[in-house]
Amino acid sequence: MCRAQRKKVHMAVATYEIKEDKKNPLTSWRILLVGTTAFLCYVNSLSCDLVFDDQPAIRDNKDLRSDTPLLNLLYNDFWGTPIHKEDSHKSYRPLCVLTFRLNYCLNSNFLSSKDSLVASLLFAIHPIHTEAVTGVVGRAELLSATFFLLALQTYIPLIHLKSSCDCKLVFKTLLFTGLAMLSKEQGITVAAVCITYDVLLVLKETGAPLFPCRGRRGKVKGPTPTWRKDLVLRLLLMTSGTALMLAARMKIMGNRMPVFSRFDNPASSELFPTRHLTHHYLGFLNAWLLLFPSNLCCDWTMGTVPLVTSIFDVRVFLTFVFYMTICAIIWKGYKSQTVNSKRIILALSLFVFPYLPASNLLYPVGFVVAERVLYINSMGFCMLVAQGFRNLCHKYRNQKNYLYGLLVIVMCLHTIKTIIRNTDWRDEESLFKSGLRVTQSNAKLYNNLGHVMESKERTQDSLKLFLQAADLQSDDLGSHLNVGRTYNTLGMTELAEAAFRRAKALLPKVEPGKSYQAHIVPRHLDLFLNLGTLLSRNQSRLEEAQEIYREAINMKSDYIAAYLQRASVLLKLNRTREAHEMYEEALKYDHLNPDIFYNMGVLLLEQGKSHQALSRFDQALRVDPKHEKSLLNYAILTQDSGDSSLRRLAHERLQTLLGKGRQPERTYFNLGMLAMQDGDTSRAESYFRKALELRGDFEACLFNLALVLYQTDRQLEAIPFLERLTPTHTKGLLLLGNIHFETLSNYTAAQKCYKLILQQEPNHTLARHNLCAVYFKMGKPEFLKLCRLPQAYVTSISQENSPVLEAPIKNFSTFKRDGQSL
Repeated sequence: MCRAQRKKVHMAVATYEIKEDKKNPLTSWRILLVGTTAFLCYVNSLSCDLVFDDQPAIRDNKDLRSDTPLLNLLYNDFWGTPIHKEDSHKSYRPLCVLTFRLNYCLNSNFLSSKDSLVASLLFAIHPIHTEAVTGVVGRAELLSATFFLLALQTYIPLIHLKSSCDCKLVFKTLLFTGLAMLSKEQGITVAAVCITYDVLLVLKETGAPLFPCRGRRGKVKGPTPTWRKDLVLRLLLMTSGTALMLAARMKIMGNRMPVFSRFDNPASSELFPTRHLTHHYLGFLNAWLLLFPSNLCCDWTMGTVPLVTSIFDVRVFLTFVFYMTICAIIWKGYKSQTVNSKRIILALSLFVFPYLPASNLLYPVGFVVAERVLYINSMGFCMLVAQGFRNLCHKYRNQKNYLYGLLVIVMCLHTIKTIIRNTDWRDEESLFKSGLRVTQSNAKLYNNLGHVMESKERTQDSLKLFLQAADLQSDDLGSHLNVGRTYNTLGMTELAEAAFRRAKALLPKVEPGKSYQAHIVPRHLDLFLNLGTLLSRNQSRLEEAQEIYREAINMKSDYIAAYLQRASVLLKLNRTREAHEMYEEALKYDHLNPDIFYNMGVLLLEQGKSHQALSRFDQALRVDPKHEKSLLNYAILTQDSGDSSLRRLAHERLQTLLGKGRQPERTYFNLGMLAMQDGDTSRAESYFRKALELRGDFEACLFNLALVLYQTDRQLEAIPFLERLTPTHTKGLLLLGNIHFETLSNYTAAQKCYKLILQQEPNHTLARHNLCAVYFKMGKPEFLKLCRLPQAYVTSISQENSPVLEAPIKNFSTFKRDGQSL
C-alpha cells in the first residue's frame, strides 16, 4: 500500500513540470506518458522488503504504534528517539512520520511543452530516485518535494511588477515551506529558491539596482517605485518566516547538533585543507551521479570516497571545472535577454539550494553522499538538461533527428538501470551485495551484510564478514564489537573477550585528574554491555563485570541499560541495597521505562515482598500495557489472590499478551491457573490443552491438566499426561501413585511411584505416608517397622487408608531478571 502511494507521489512530481495548455490537445497524452513511464519503472519495487533505514524508521519506531501518544511525534525525531537526547539523530520530520502512522493503522510554469516533456520523462525514470521511491523512508523526500513545489507554485504569481504584494499568498507559501520542512529538513530551502528567483528576475526585468541611488545627504532620489516596495515586503516576510522556522527547529532539538562517528563522515573530522577540499569535491560527485548514474550505492560512508588530501589531486581540478561551469551558467542566465534566462535561474536554484543542507559546507552531517537527498535537486538538473537539449536542437537543426535518437537512447538506458536497481532493493542481502560490487573499501557494508547473515543464523558467514570489516577498518570500534559478539554466539569466549578488549582500547583515553570530555557515539557504548555480560557469566569475575558497567555509567550518566545490568550483577553479589539504588538512579533519567519497574518488582519478589512487587509490575504495565514479562508475572502473582477483581484484571492482561502471539503456551498456562483459582475447571482444561498443543513437554501444564482431570473424576484420562512427565517430577509421581492406589487399586504400581519419590527425597513425608498406606492395603503387618512413623500416623492411615495430595503446582520459573543484555 505505502509503496503504491509513493509511486503516485513520484508520478505527480514528475508530471508537475508539464505546462497545462488547454489549447494544446497533446497535453493530456504527455501527462499520461510520463505517469505510465514512472509506473513501469517502479512497478517491480512493490514486492521489496523493508530494508536498511526502513527498519529503524518504520519497523522499530514506536511512534507508529497506535498506543503511543500522537503528541510524541512533535517531540521525537524521525527514528522515534526524543530529539533532545544526545543519541538522537536530530532528524525532525513529524509530518512524514504521521503518514507512516496512518499507514500503520490502516508543471512547471516555465518550460515549453516539449522541454517540459523531456524534463518530466528524465525525472520520472532517473535511477538516482530509486532509493527515494523504492525505499519506504524515501517518503520523506517525496512528501517534501510535493510541498516544495506547492510553495514554489504559490510564490511565483507574486512576481509581477504591476501587482501589489499579496500577503495571503506569502503566508500560504510559508505554510507550504513549513510543511516541506516538517517532511524533511531540506524542504526549507524552497524559501531560498523563491527569494533568489524573485530578486534576480525582478532586477533583470527592471534593469534597476536593488538599493536606490542616494544623494549627497543620503536621501533617496525621487519616489520609491511600487515594485521595490513590494519586493522588499515579500523578502522581509519570507526571511522572517524562514528564520522563525529555523529557530523553532533548533529549539526543538535542544539547540545542539547531533553527534556522529567520524566513520559516518570521515572528512568532517579532518583539518584544513583535507576537510574543505573533500567537501567541495562531494559537490562535483553528487552532480556526476546525476549526470552518469552508473555506480549507485546504498551507503557512501567510511572509505567509499577517499579523502582529498592535496591540491594536486586530479579531483581538485574536476571540482574547479564544476564550479566554473556553475558560475558560467549563472552568468549566462542572468545576462541573457531571452525567455530562457528565467528558466535557467529557476533550474539552477533548484539544483543548488536544496543540496546545501546536505553538502557539509554549512555544518557536518552524518553521511558523505546520500542518493535520496538528491531527489529535489534532480528537478533542477532535469530542467537544465531539457533546456540544454533545446539549445542543441536550435543550434544544430540539421542534426535534430540524431539528437532525438541520442535522447531516446539515454532514456532507455536510464529506464533499464532503474528497473535493475529496483531489484537491488528487494531485500537487505541483495542491497548490501550490490554496494560491495561498487566499492570494497566500505567496512560498514561488510558489517551490514554480516548482520543480515546473522539474522539468517548463518553465523560462520557473518563472522567472516565482520572479520573482513575489522581488517579493512582496524580503528572501527563497531567492527571489533561485531566480531566479539559473533565469537560469543559461537561459544568462543576467550576470542570474544579479546575482540571486546580491542574495541575498548579504541575509546578515547581518560586522562588522570581531568573530566571525561570526549563525545562517544551512543551505539559504541554497547561494548560495555557485551563485555560485562560475558564477564558476569563467571562467578569469580562478577566484581570485574560491575566495574565495567560503572565505567559505562561514568561515560554516559543516562545510560539506562548499564544501570540495569549493573544492578543484576550486584544482586548476584548479594548487594541488594546497591542494586535497588541503581534502579532508583535509572528512574531519575527515564521514568517511562517499563523494564526498570519490572526489575524492581523482581527484586522485591526475591525479598519476599510480593505485594510491593505486584505494585511495580502494575507500574510497568501503566507505562507499557503490552510489556510481556510484566503481563505474565502480574498474572502469576494474582493467581493466589483472594481479590477476584485483581484476577479479572490479570485475565484481561493475559488476553492482551495472547494477542501479541509471544510465548502463547505460557500465556495459556497462566490463564488456566487463573481459571483453576476461580473454580472453572472446564475453562482451565481448555487452556491447558491449548498450551500442550504448542509445547508438548510443558511439565507444569501436563501436571495441572492431570490434576484438573483428577478433580473432575476422570482419573483414567489423567494417567497418559502424568506418564509423559519426567521420572524426577515428584508431584506427578505422587498424583499417579494416588490414582493407582484409589482408582485402580494397583498397589504395586502405586508402591513403585512412591519409592521413586523417596529415592530422590528420602524425607518426603507425604510419599512415606502414602507408601505406608500401600503396605497396609497389601497386608504387610511389618509396615509400622518399615515406615517408622509415629503412632498418630498409623492411626490416621488405619482410619482413612487414603493418600494425601498436595496443592496444585505453581509455575514461578518466569521470574527472571531482565537485564537487557545483548
